Amino acid sequence: MENKNFWILLLLILTGIVLGGFAGSLADGVSWLSWLNFGQSFGLDTPLVLNLGMVVITFGLSIKITVAGIFGVAVALVVYRYL
Repeated sequence: MENKNFWILLLLILTGIVLGGFAGSLADGVSWLSWLNFGQSFGLDTPLVLNLGMVVITFGLSIKITVAGIFGVAVALVVYRYL
């Protein structure tokens, strides 16, 4: 696999995740489409704080996987296949 192809695939997958999540959040208000926003969230509930005296660094990560996000990734993979 070429390096260029990897970056295109990564960009398409990230775009699919973002657009799928956006579509899921828009569909949450519609009763017959609310299932698109169904998913699981995991990560750190409270961020980790590292206090070094002069500098305070806060680490946090939360990922939410939804049905719409999975559809977005699937569409991105189909688009990549036909590029």
